[in-house]
Amino acid sequence: MEVYGFVIMPNHIHLILKILKPNGKEKPSSSFLKDTSHELRKDLIINNPNILRLFEVSESDRKYRIWQRDSLAINMFDINILEQKLNYIHYNPFQERWRLAQNTEDYRWSSARFYKTGIDDFNILTDYRDVF
Repeated sequence: MEVYGFVIMPNHIHLILKILKPNGKEKPSSSFLKDTSHELRKDLIINNPNILRLFEVSESDRKYRIWQRDSLAINMFDINILEQKLNYIHYNPFQERWRLAQNTEDYRWSSARFYKTGIDDFNILTDYRDVF
């Protein structure tokens, strides 16, 4: 996948990404949620088994639920929509409700710094302007 933008908030995340290789008949968002749930669960079993208990559910098809059931996936078919969503997620930590940083690029858990300075601290980002 290519990751164009992200922000990790205290109780949710926003991602702007492109799945490069679809996983069978699943929607890309379903594949992403399934794969990351599996990887996060494996990591928690090894590194934080006490935290894993917080994700336990009593559902017939699973023991743990990592992601909220009704996650919202939006098709970014237009560069204007992508830029609007990217601005929204970059300003999310800066909102009155959160006040997690003085400037959008100061919030560590965001791609805003990458777009402001060109520095990719996580080595995962693709600049959407190079692709679209």
